[in-house]
Amino acid sequence: MTNQNSENQETIKNIKDLIKDEKVAMLTTISSDGKLMSRPMQTQEVELDREEVWFITKKDTDKYEDIKLNPAVNLAYAGSSYVSISGTAELVQDSEKKNEYMNKIVEKLLNTSADDPDVVLVKVTPEIAEYWESGVNVKTVKEFVKKVTSRHSLEEGNDLKDTVHFRN
Repeated sequence: MTNQNSENQETIKNIKDLIKDEKVAMLTTISSDGKLMSRPMQTQEVELDREEVWFITKKDTDKYEDIKLNPAVNLAYAGSSYVSISGTAELVQDSEKKNEYMNKIVEKLLNTSADDPDVVLVKVTPEIAEYWESGVNVKTVKEFVKKVTSRHSLEEGNDLKDTVHFRN
């Protein structure tokens, strides 16, 4: 079990490293009519050690209503690599965090300020996360060639992809 925990901690560190410079995630929610809806959201804070990813939005949005009805969400980050985080969203009113996260860019995007009662935080608690490394071109090509020429499936022992379950 300790080995599994250390592997999970290493994977969590890798995921955090992969998304630390990615400022925007695609947040996918489930609408009232059951459709998947995605929109870009500026990530405010990533604390995978505490199992928290934070965003800021307004109450008068479809995503707010979607989360109230069904808190199951997915976050997708794409840059030099790809990260997908499935989890549960929670709508949070925390004046201190709102002030911490509010800046001129967020104020401009939301057309509001931190003291606006319509401003709300979205805390996503990850349940499962996967990542695919793509920024290391030589490693990617070597891994792909190795898998294509092997008798084993592309999934077996793939060093470019990993999954972590936050809760057992």
